[in-house]
Amino acid sequence: MNIKEAKNEIKNAVRLYLKKEDGVYVYPVESQRPIFLQGAPGVGKTAIMTQIAEEMDIAMVSYSMTHHTRQSALGLPVIREKSFGGMECQVSEYTMSEIIASVYETMEKSGKKEGILFLDEINCVSETLAPSMLLFLQYKIFGSFSLPEGWVVVTAGNPPQYNRSVREFDVVTLDRMRVISVEEDFESWKEYAVGAGVHPAVLLYLDKKKQHFYMVENKAWEKNYVTARGWEDLSVVLRLSEKEGIVVTEHLVFQYLHQEEVAREFFAYYDTFRKLRNKYPVKEITEGNAGEMTKELAKNAPFDERLALVQFLLDELGEKTGVINAKATRLASVAKLLANKNASGDALLRERIKENEERMQQLQAAGVLSLREKKKLVQENEFIEVMLAQRGEEEFAPYINGELTKAQNEVTGMQKMLETVMVFLEEIYGDGSEMLIFVTQLSLNRETAEFLLLFGSEAYDEKSKRLRLSDRGEALRRRTFEM
Repeated sequence: MNIKEAKNEIKNAVRLYLKKEDGVYVYPVESQRPIFLQGAPGVGKTAIMTQIAEEMDIAMVSYSMTHHTRQSALGLPVIREKSFGGMECQVSEYTMSEIIASVYETMEKSGKKEGILFLDEINCVSETLAPSMLLFLQYKIFGSFSLPEGWVVVTAGNPPQYNRSVREFDVVTLDRMRVISVEEDFESWKEYAVGAGVHPAVLLYLDKKKQHFYMVENKAWEKNYVTARGWEDLSVVLRLSEKEGIVVTEHLVFQYLHQEEVAREFFAYYDTFRKLRNKYPVKEITEGNAGEMTKELAKNAPFDERLALVQFLLDELGEKTGVINAKATRLASVAKLLANKNASGDALLRERIKENEERMQQLQAAGVLSLREKKKLVQENEFIEVMLAQRGEEEFAPYINGELTKAQNEVTGMQKMLETVMVFLEEIYGDGSEMLIFVTQLSLNRETAEFLLLFGSEAYDEKSKRLRLSDRGEALRRRTFEM
C-alpha cells in the first residue's frame, strides 16, 4: 500500500488499541500485535508516525534499534537479596530498560498518559538482543518492567536489499506482528506535498518526471538514491535560500538528490523555473493590475508554462493566506480570553503567556511539537507582550477591536484577491485544465484551505461547484497529469 493508506491503517489500529469502556482498555495486551511498517528508506515511515501522534494528541517516543545492545534495551543485571521459605539467597534482576524509562519520563514531562513507542530499524537488532525483543513484541516487557498501559508499539524497518545489517524475521516473530508493506507512490505523496507547501518547482518537475520521484541503486561500488525525504528537504532549502538571496547551485541540489542525472535535470528545470517566475508579474496579477501584454503572454504560453504560472499564483496566495490565518486566529483567541469579565485583562494575558510556554514544553516532551504549532504559540505570546507593553489595561478592548477590524479588512481583501485571480485565469483559459488545477489545489494547500474554511469565498464556491458538475472534470484531471 502507499504511505497514505498505511497512515490510515496505523491510525485505526492505534484507535482500537486505546479504546476504553468504563475507564478500562478493552483490547487485551497480548492480542495487541505490534505494527511492523516495512518499506524502502525515505518513503515517509517516520514522518507519518509523528503526524499520527500529533493528530491523535498522544505522545511519541522514537528509538532507532541499530545502536542498542542487549544491556541498554533490557537493562543491566543487578544482584538482589531475597528470602524463599526462610532461605536467604542472591537473585539476578535487571534495572529498568532505557527504552521503558524514556516512556515514563515522557509521560511525566508531557502529562500525556497515552502514546506510541516507535522502534525504527527493528530488523537490525543484534543477535543477542533478538530473543528479548521477541518477548517484548508479544508482551511489551523488557526484563522485569513492562510498557505502561495506553502505549502502542509500532516498529519499522527496511527490506534486506537496502540494508546489509537486516536480519530477516522468522515466522515465529512475524506471526506476532501486523506487517504493513509500504511502496513509494508519487500521487499519494503529491497530495501531502501540496498541502504542506512543497516548493512548486519540485511539484511541477515531478509531474513531468514521475520516474524520478524515487530511485535507489544499491551497487557494490556506488550508491545512487533519490527519495521522498530528499525532495521534501530540498524544497525547504530552496525556499529558505530564495528568501535569503542565496544562489542555488547544482552542488546543493546533489546534496539532496544523490543521482547525477536527476540532480542535473532538476537543476536545469529549476533554473528555467526561476526565469519564468521573473517573466510574469505575479503581484500585479493578484492585485488586478495585469496588463494586456501579461495576458497575451499567458494566453500564448505552452502548456508547461501555463502550469508554472498557476503554481506561481497558488504559491503567492498560500503565503498571503498563511499570514492572515495566523493573525486572525490569535486575535480571536485573545479577544475570547479578554471577554472574561471576572478577572483583570492584565492577569489573563500573563496567564495565557505562561500556558502557551507550558504547552510548548509539553508538546516538545511528547515528541509532537510541529514547527507550525510552535510558530503559532510563539507569535501569540509576542502579540500579547506587545499589548502589555503598549496598552493600559483599560485600553485592551478598544485595541483588540481595532486589530479585529484591520484583520477583517485583510480577509475581505484576500477574498477579493482570490476572485481577481480566478477572473484573470478564466479570461485567458476559461474552465480548462489550468482552472481545474488552480481550484483543486486551493482546497489541498494547508493555508488556502484553512482560509476557505474559516472565511469562505463566494468566487471559489461558485467556481468549484461549476467545475465539479462538469462532465469534463475527471477527463481534464487525467489529461493534465498524464502529459
